[in-house]
Amino acid sequence: MTRSIAGSGRRYSGLEPEERKAARRRALTAAAIQLFGTQGYTSTTVKQICQEADLTQRYFYESFKDREACLTAVYEGVIAEVTGLTLAAIDDASQFEDMALMGVTAFVHHFTADPLQAQIVMIEVVGVSPDLEKTRYKVLSDFADLVGTVWLQNVSNVDRRVAFTVAVGMVGAVNHLLVDWLLSGRKQDPAELIAVCVALFEAARDRVSTTSP
Repeated sequence: MTRSIAGSGRRYSGLEPEERKAARRRALTAAAIQLFGTQGYTSTTVKQICQEADLTQRYFYESFKDREACLTAVYEGVIAEVTGLTLAAIDDASQFEDMALMGVTAFVHHFTADPLQAQIVMIEVVGVSPDLEKTRYKVLSDFADLVGTVWLQNVSNVDRRVAFTVAVGMVGAVNHLLVDWLLSGRKQDPAELIAVCVALFEAARDRVSTTSP
């Protein structure tokens, strides 16, 4: 991506103005993922993101209000992608017993295959600001709601309150296993992480199916 895509409101190199703007945003987003995921959010400046994207700072502010807005956009984009993959994997499961394996496999594999995205989602966004903490909390809550809903729809004798409380714990467990994987130098085999997560979900499923209010 070069400055050749920047410019006026006329068609240029076969691209309409909005197409060029979208291309610049993609370039900036890719640059931000690279830098946030390697040297960290707090060590990355707007200038560095623009240099990585080969764009002037003028075009950064065309797409993002500030550096935090860029981080938030990156975070939300990664979450949208991994959520779609997880939901598709669950939908593809022919039996309820396979849902945990397929859903967890899709989620964990996505992040272990792309440590930069994992670093951003699990580490870099934490504690940045109250607004981003609210966004992060909602993401974790949405995943917990997904787990709790799957249990309610497929497990008999489930207490709703218990199911959703346990689901919060399961989502937190998976999140922290990935944090540990990152901070320990990514030494653990992803297949082992998946096996541990599936075992936790299966044990939790059995628990919520036998727990009374």
